[in-house]
Amino acid sequence: MDSSKAITVSGLSKAYRISRSENRPTRATEAVVDRLRHPFRREEFEVFEALSNIDFEVPFGEAVGIIGRNGAGKSTLLKILTRITAPTTGRIELGGRVGSLLEVGTGFHPELTGRENIYLNGTLLGMRRHEIRRRFDEIVEFSGVSKFLDTPVKRYSSGMYVRLAFSVAAHLETEILAIDEVLAVGDAEFKNKSLAKMRDVAKDGRTVLYVSHQMATVTALCTSALYLSAGRLEYSGPVDGALELYRNSFESFAESTRIAHRRPGTGELRAADVRVSEASFTSTEDKVVEVDIPANCSMVGSYFVSCHINDANGVVITKCDSRLVEMWFDPSEDQRIRLTLTGLWLRPGRYTVDVFICKMGVLDAWEAAAAFEVLPELPYPESFNDEAVSGALVLSDFTYERGAS
Repeated sequence: MDSSKAITVSGLSKAYRISRSENRPTRATEAVVDRLRHPFRREEFEVFEALSNIDFEVPFGEAVGIIGRNGAGKSTLLKILTRITAPTTGRIELGGRVGSLLEVGTGFHPELTGRENIYLNGTLLGMRRHEIRRRFDEIVEFSGVSKFLDTPVKRYSSGMYVRLAFSVAAHLETEILAIDEVLAVGDAEFKNKSLAKMRDVAKDGRTVLYVSHQMATVTALCTSALYLSAGRLEYSGPVDGALELYRNSFESFAESTRIAHRRPGTGELRAADVRVSEASFTSTEDKVVEVDIPANCSMVGSYFVSCHINDANGVVITKCDSRLVEMWFDPSEDQRIRLTLTGLWLRPGRYTVDVFICKMGVLDAWEAAAAFEVLPELPYPESFNDEAVSGALVLSDFTYERGAS
């Protein structure tokens, strides 16, 4: 292995066998009876390839972002690199120990206290007790959970757990640090502190692997990036190139859903077009969405429209339902509906718009009908609430306008 490389991956693939059997028994007794009745029946499987023929190298001191849509294989790749799961084929060479924080709930023993888990993690990484003791105070101070250090971690909130787990992973002296999207659980102050710590780790000559859907943090932290799509490595290089591919993937998905018969709903009415006034906004600017809906004179009764704004994780940030402003629409007329969102301060990143046309049930459900980007704008207004857009539903001021298309 090249001594300048922290990670070398060659021909890496990971496949899973998925049962194709329908009407499989769901209870143990049913499974036993079924096996006795059909002792020679062979269960059918299909192969799902989570990763396919991945090759890349990462030098020491590099902070690498790993990005892609949900299901692209990002977390699977990290689990293989951290030896949580084994590859199906391929070769991995690591230039040192790996510290990781992949999922809330992994890495710590729930019955042990925070103090005991710090020593347990260090021991598993091959560190001596005096080495752990030397970093112990730093870990505790950074995590901010000193009052609960002798409490079993099963009683920690998800935020407390992540703070301690990240602090352990970042401060124990491993050559490679792998972080998944779990920092989304923490508050804004801790996220900023964690990003600063990861920068320091990279400056010290250690290697950082960072999986995230938050493009602003990838840009701020990483010096290069990998872009995965459907288990394949489509790009390895400067961050800007990976971000461009990631953004384009949203347009491709939106375009694929423009064919009306592929969309859920009864089809009595279908939106013909959905547009956002600008491809990008600053956080404080009004966002305007326009929806064109052709008439259906045979339909009886008015309908309403609901627009959902989703973040890059697919989390619904806000819902704008025309019923809330007592606006219904006449199906006998062509409609151009204009939705203006005001006071919705979103963090920098990529967002999609879902449009639902409803009456008693759903007439049309157009997911990712349009997309837009929020650009960095510092400083944020004093009343900007980072927690409100990190996964919780927020209520935006909005107005609907009716006009002929």
